[in-house]
Amino acid sequence: MSNLRSNQADQALIQYEASQELVAMEAMTTTDNKTFASSDAPWSGAAGFEPVIRPDGMVTGGIITPTSGEDDSVDVASGTAYVGGELETPSGVTFDSSSTTVALARPGADNSQIYSVIVNSGGDYALVAGEIATGGPFAATRGADGGPPYIPVGAVEVGQIRLAGAAGQQVVAADIRQIPGVTQERYDYPLYSEDYTKGEVAFISTLPAIHNDNPGVDDDEPKGVFVEFYTPAFADLEPASDFVPPETTHSQTSTEVYGGAIGASSSALNQGSFTVYLRDGVTDPLLKFKNQKLWVKFFPHRLRAPHLLAQGVLGISRTFPAGDSMQAACTLTADAPAVEVES
Repeated sequence: MSNLRSNQADQALIQYEASQELVAMEAMTTTDNKTFASSDAPWSGAAGFEPVIRPDGMVTGGIITPTSGEDDSVDVASGTAYVGGELETPSGVTFDSSSTTVALARPGADNSQIYSVIVNSGGDYALVAGEIATGGPFAATRGADGGPPYIPVGAVEVGQIRLAGAAGQQVVAADIRQIPGVTQERYDYPLYSEDYTKGEVAFISTLPAIHNDNPGVDDDEPKGVFVEFYTPAFADLEPASDFVPPETTHSQTSTEVYGGAIGASSSALNQGSFTVYLRDGVTDPLLKFKNQKLWVKFFPHRLRAPHLLAQGVLGISRTFPAGDSMQAACTLTADAPAVEVES
């Protein structure tokens, strides 16, 4: 008969976030156009070291209006936009039939064409022309005849202008479309949540794959999402003991009713805790992080990789007994339960 036993934690190790290392602004990667990942994790959440997340998109301005008294012409107001992780400030511009590079021109009688105003990778407004629908209506499909054009990779769509018929007509407000998530890309749309543990950003809806430098050759891509963050550098915390991770607990209550009972359940996130034995209770390195948010690692065995990872606000309560070791009862007020990391 085999003997079963439970391992002890006498070889355990606690580590805490002692400093941070900067990872400069970088493009995040995605496999589903909804969840974007950074090159490293976790992200620090310490004050002054929080991640800076910058999805490409308009921030302010960029309003497109018909040019007063001019045919086939629009004005684009100055604005600001995040492009490639940087804040760009394109100056106001007018697009008309004499515009260089791409002219704003009507496609001819019975034809339809959509133009997109963009902020290019250089931070300036530019015009991209869609395909002409000869004798046909406007289309919703990117790259189709009468449809909006693909946006260059690394650029931001500001809005669309729909033109039909022969030249010599004034653009009207109904010809201009600037709908966030449909005909305009904004930095704050759609909303997203951050996962500091995984180093990820998850949008509430899939980003449209409307960017392509070589339609029909390259795959369509969503707008860029960029992040600058700090990764924690960990230091051993010794001597320490009695680690309790922040975890979700569940409880149930019941109400007596005629013929039986009605049950209800609830969940709560408990504080993490551990005890640290102090050198003098004043100059110990951990003490400077009191009341700050930091990461804590707990290794059940210091020579093995599996560990628990938790982030929370560190609380410290020190005691100075005459006949025992000076110590601090530490709490970790977390936003989420500790996670298991196997390697």
